[in-house]
Amino acid sequence: MTTYIARFCAFHKRIPLEQTSIFTWKQESGEIDAEMLTGKIKRESSLHFYRLASDDVIPIDLEDITIEILNTEPFCG
Repeated sequence: MTTYIARFCAFHKRIPLEQTSIFTWKQESGEIDAEMLTGKIKRESSLHFYRLASDDVIPIDLEDITIEILNTEPFCG
């Protein structure tokens, strides 16, 4: 297993805030699985970010979040 790091931006279709952050994950070495990564970021980071930002006024669904991966690389930290 290799640890990777990604820099990303997340956007919600109704909340006018952009989440810009980094995310680390482990996967087998080789080609980065962008679909898996996007799903992990949505579930493990952005979903919680937008729930906090909305103060539970707006229901947050994964389908309302768009992720843009800016760059990735192996992480040795």
